[in-house]
Amino acid sequence: MAGPDFPRAEYESRLAAIQTSMHGANLDALFFTSEAEMRYFTGFRTLFWQSPTRPWFLVVPRSGMPVAVIPEIGADLMRSAFVGKVRSWASPHPDDDGLSLLVDALRPHARVGMMIGRETALRMPLADFETLRTGLAGCEFTDATAMVQRQRMVKSEAEIALIGEICSIASKSFEAAPQLFREGQTLSDAFRAFKIELLKNGAEDVPYLVGGAGQGGYGDVISPPGEDRLEAGDVLMLDTGATLHGYFCDFDRNFAIGHASADARLAHDTLWRATEAALAVARPGATCRDLFEAMAAIVGDNGGDVGRYGHGIGMQLTEPPSLAGFDETVVQPGMVITLEPVIRICPDKIMVHEENIVIRDGEPQLLTRRAPRDLPVI
Repeated sequence: MAGPDFPRAEYESRLAAIQTSMHGANLDALFFTSEAEMRYFTGFRTLFWQSPTRPWFLVVPRSGMPVAVIPEIGADLMRSAFVGKVRSWASPHPDDDGLSLLVDALRPHARVGMMIGRETALRMPLADFETLRTGLAGCEFTDATAMVQRQRMVKSEAEIALIGEICSIASKSFEAAPQLFREGQTLSDAFRAFKIELLKNGAEDVPYLVGGAGQGGYGDVISPPGEDRLEAGDVLMLDTGATLHGYFCDFDRNFAIGHASADARLAHDTLWRATEAALAVARPGATCRDLFEAMAAIVGDNGGDVGRYGHGIGMQLTEPPSLAGFDETVVQPGMVITLEPVIRICPDKIMVHEENIVIRDGEPQLLTRRAPRDLPVI
């Protein structure tokens, strides 16, 4: 049975930091229902979250160890994690799917923080949550989103090392493009070949692989592959979120098949320069808005209406913050983010370029192997 992915000291540090924040916010406990937060604070990692049948709960008190309230099917694995008490029940249950145990765990706490803001979700039936609130009439539930996200944005060196390793694996896999992709190949075969290459090079899993292809550019950046065949003049893009010990990389690469049009070459060069502009201002004290505006100044009026030009990354494919005009988050050493400018080539074609970096004192550190300035031709 596998235990947590990091030494115990990593989780002790995370717990101490959040409990210090809880003292400052006058919170008695934090209540989580989502996979990322449960894994972050306990090291409990399982693919069983793919099943929506059972709810999972974690209570982090202001002092002491986390308390897991989980289905019995996960109790054995949870006991190997960084956790105090493990309370379990036979789930699914027709009447009480862990609610009575959860009420008991939360009853001593008068003020409980929850993730209820942007980029969060309640992973339990809403009716059960209303029943929970009724059973804890004296308990105040309040928003702790900013507190938790602020801590998770800044990665430890152990987290950065894992993200760097999966970025290196994906970079190596992209460098095999001339052997993987070819004119006449179906897009689905190209995706399959790249996924196999990622796994051969050491990726643990490839839960996210999207992209597109088309003459001089592509229509979107989130499509699964179809059976269309690559043709000369196509631009092929693959965007991967491969993982290692549950931590993601998230970046893409563009390739021209046979030859590249002048517009495609110009678009790729513009995106490369936009990324350079962001790298030049990605320093502690800059804001996410500063990075967004640096890229937008290069892309100009041809920028796509995607809302942002990058985001945080870690245990989730996308995490806060957003490199967007509205996000005033100040970047700090240890933040791992993507730089992801996009450009519109014509009314129905775009191109996207993405790199993964970590903010350091001074210049940022590239975790991906920087794409060439010139659009590669296969």
